[in-house]
Amino acid sequence: MKIMIRGLSRLTTEDKVLALLAPYGLVHYFHLVMDPNTNNSKGFGFAFMPNPAQAKAAIKSLNGMEVDGQKIRVKKAEVKPGEKNENDQ
Repeated sequence: MKIMIRGLSRLTTEDKVLALLAPYGLVHYFHLVMDPNTNNSKGFGFAFMPNPAQAKAAIKSLNGMEVDGQKIRVKKAEVKPGEKNENDQ
């Protein structure tokens, strides 16, 4: 299941988010979205967890958590038209 994590501090790293997700199960990837002009974080990113039950547990537990001084929002990512639907795997 692809999940979106928003509200991240500009200082939060991919490794830190992976460490937050790891206790809930296997994480295939986490991609922190970066501003191409400044190379700074845009404050959100996407993760893919192949087990939907584990992804839902991560969403439930992490949504609203404070990370690096910011309250994060975690939810199932919406699939864009034409994008491979990883949520159905």
